[in-house]
Amino acid sequence: MPIKRINQAPELPENSRPIVAIGAGGIVNDAHQPAYRKAGFETYGIFDIDQEKARETAKRFDIKRVFPSLEETVSSAPDNAVFDVAVPAGVILDILPTLPVGAAVLIQKPLGDDFEQAKAIRELCRHRELIAAVNFQMRYAPYVLAARHLIDQGAIGDLHDLEVRLTVYTPWHLWTFLERLPRVEILYHSIHYLDLIRSFFGDPAGVYAKTLRHPKMPKLASTRSSIILDYGDTLRANVSTNHNHEYGLKHQESYVKWEGTEGAIKATIGLLLNYPQGEPDAFEYCLFSEGKAPTWKSLELEGSWFPDAFIGTMASLMRYLEGSAATLPTSVDDAVRTMALVEAAHRSSDAGGTPIPG
Repeated sequence: MPIKRINQAPELPENSRPIVAIGAGGIVNDAHQPAYRKAGFETYGIFDIDQEKARETAKRFDIKRVFPSLEETVSSAPDNAVFDVAVPAGVILDILPTLPVGAAVLIQKPLGDDFEQAKAIRELCRHRELIAAVNFQMRYAPYVLAARHLIDQGAIGDLHDLEVRLTVYTPWHLWTFLERLPRVEILYHSIHYLDLIRSFFGDPAGVYAKTLRHPKMPKLASTRSSIILDYGDTLRANVSTNHNHEYGLKHQESYVKWEGTEGAIKATIGLLLNYPQGEPDAFEYCLFSEGKAPTWKSLELEGSWFPDAFIGTMASLMRYLEGSAATLPTSVDDAVRTMALVEAAHRSSDAGGTPIPG
């Protein structure tokens, strides 16, 4: 089928709302604030328990207000503010009760340290009537939006295969807080891919998984995972991650691949190659044409996962608040289902494989 235009940008709200940032860590400086500045969203003020971090972020992004306490942050926020909560997962339950009843909030993933915390956060949001979304922003990466556009218009036929594969070297030492945690790779990284697969296929019937340590990184609970999602006997969905490929760039891999009955799409996640420098993203697609051999075409991408995808999650929340969008794709209710899938993957890994009969 002829393709005239492939959309790769999220829809923006008709009228944006002021953002009140809670947290000034690396993800805020590397992704949240650059995304908001690019989209033209105003950050009204910022708070971090580390005041020096907050002041540095405010200076870097021309944020006019640095609040001295969480209490003053909340009391000074405009009535129509969106609270952008980017704090460690285990602190979310401490922050949310301080927000006004009925407030709008975007919560950085993961939604708690485990499934039980995720459910507690959901109940708290319901009790305080918070309009809450979770920052599962990979859904809004330009190459994912482009793939979804092609798939939704039937360009590759019936989608029957979705694969995420990483063979990269990730410098885990940059995030020392991970050394204290019982769950690492799936909860803090592959969670993106599990959420992405859910956004295309819905909830699977089950999961087969194994997540592993690496002998050179004994302080980390896991840095490699193999995950197969059970969608019956036609749909295949799997995630394979190896963050310990320390042998140079030549054989590193980082991609998402969609296959359908009438074509296929492959997106290179350049951010994770040669990290943290990164390599260019790439987007290729192949559409069947009667009487012609399959050929691949390339699409020039506008933006990348960081920071552009972070526009999408905030924009979708703002659009839902103003009524220009009927649904909130990354709502807390939906995010709890992704956390349930993470929990199932860990339980599968702990249970081990099926014994081989003697």
